[in-house]
Amino acid sequence: MGTLLKCYKPLFPLRFIPIPNSVRTSRLPTHHSHAIFSNSKVCGGRCFSSVKQSQPLIDEKNSGGEGVENRRAELWLYNTMSRQKEVFKPKVDGRVGMYVCGVTAYDLSHIGHARVYVSFDVLYRYLRHLEYEVNYVRNFTDVDDKIIARANELGEDPINLSRRYCQEFHVDMTYLHCLPPSVEPCVSDHMPQIIDMIKQIIDNDCAYRVEGDVYFSVDKFPEYGRLSGRKVEDNRAGERVAVDSRKKNPADFALWKAAKKGEPFWDSPWGPGRPGWHIECSAMSAAYLGYSFDIHGGGMDLVFPHHENEIAQSCAACKQSNISYWIHNGFVTIDSEKMSKSLGNFFTIRQVIDIYHPLALRLFLIGTHYRSPINYSDVQLESASDRVFYIYQTLHDCQNAMDQDDMTKKDSVPPHILDCINKFYNDFLTSMSDDLHTPVVLAALSDPLKTINDLLHTRKGKKQELRLESLAALEKVIRDVLTILGLMPASYSEVCKCIMTKPVSFLRNSIS
Repeated sequence: MGTLLKCYKPLFPLRFIPIPNSVRTSRLPTHHSHAIFSNSKVCGGRCFSSVKQSQPLIDEKNSGGEGVENRRAELWLYNTMSRQKEVFKPKVDGRVGMYVCGVTAYDLSHIGHARVYVSFDVLYRYLRHLEYEVNYVRNFTDVDDKIIARANELGEDPINLSRRYCQEFHVDMTYLHCLPPSVEPCVSDHMPQIIDMIKQIIDNDCAYRVEGDVYFSVDKFPEYGRLSGRKVEDNRAGERVAVDSRKKNPADFALWKAAKKGEPFWDSPWGPGRPGWHIECSAMSAAYLGYSFDIHGGGMDLVFPHHENEIAQSCAACKQSNISYWIHNGFVTIDSEKMSKSLGNFFTIRQVIDIYHPLALRLFLIGTHYRSPINYSDVQLESASDRVFYIYQTLHDCQNAMDQDDMTKKDSVPPHILDCINKFYNDFLTSMSDDLHTPVVLAALSDPLKTINDLLHTRKGKKQELRLESLAALEKVIRDVLTILGLMPASYSEVCKCIMTKPVSFLRNSIS
């Protein structure tokens, strides 16, 4: 493994995923298909489905009209740094570098974690739909106080424990139809990069050594607090920052921690030890994306201190460090209190999907705008489950109707059907391009679904001219949008069967 040589270039070649020119609208590349389900299965008592690739949206050839135009919509994203929505303009035209802080892997992930990674999966998918080549980096923290404490409790090696929970995290993400990132670096594999960055910070007189520890000096970074809006004097000792009389300022934070008995350690110029929490993401994002890239994301709880400290240490290592957009999702709450392991008020993803289909959980999570808090409740999960059932049952009935009729279909649909399709797709583009307003998109599904049901079940609908062509076109545009939202299963019927066979009222006691 090499080291960071220049502050304005990434260590490793950028791994942008090319999207062929032939791919239009919502058709997604299949380069990750090996990591998604190849077929529907039941694993550990849980039902889940594979991601099904969709074809392009209808165009002039099969719509009889001007069709749905594929264009790169102007995307607006809320930037925590500026506290306003901004037009998204990548540093390199057509390419996006995105880093999302990953989990500290010492236990099964809870639905607060699910919200973070579903939210950024939706962003990842939509950027790809807009035909950006996205290099998506999401790390694993596998060296941390919590991991060490848990490993000591279990009598297990900390790195092995963390790697085991990294694999469990991958299972959870697959349940939730989250596409794999381009790169998933682990802290333990990037010690040379972390040590090299700490050296740069010390050389730039922004950090100091104390008995084998290395601390960042916030007084050397006048802009400290610009992301969170906090002032240095607000950081009272004992609140978010460790009490340590050796610090020059109570707000100073550890870049390197001297080794303690029974803990894993690595050699460094300051003696054996391990990195502080914040430095890892600065070093790994720089290694894979360079010091200047487009999007840095995570949960709202990371704004301070984690992302605030990342900005300080990255700028201290390299003056050219610049991230264009800081994006943060809101909390999952229970009784208006943030869900977290430290508070003990959390449900794991596994606990929830033992009761509800994973796609019901995903729909629940994107049914609220990603920046707003979302309150977990059985009532809302049951409502999401009912909605998922209605969507897939309607589409299943639509497919059956088309499969049972072997008449030759025409390459056109009636004008009012085309209007319905275009309105839905335009609503989708407008809402998603306005800071990913997924709740509006889900609400907009109602009209095309109702139109399908009218064509299937009403006397007037059954007699409509070009009925089968209309059903095919409507099912297609819904399928394409569901794919971009990460809600497209391999089989509509299997999801419906799975939902029907989950005895919710009986199983609810398992997490209550």
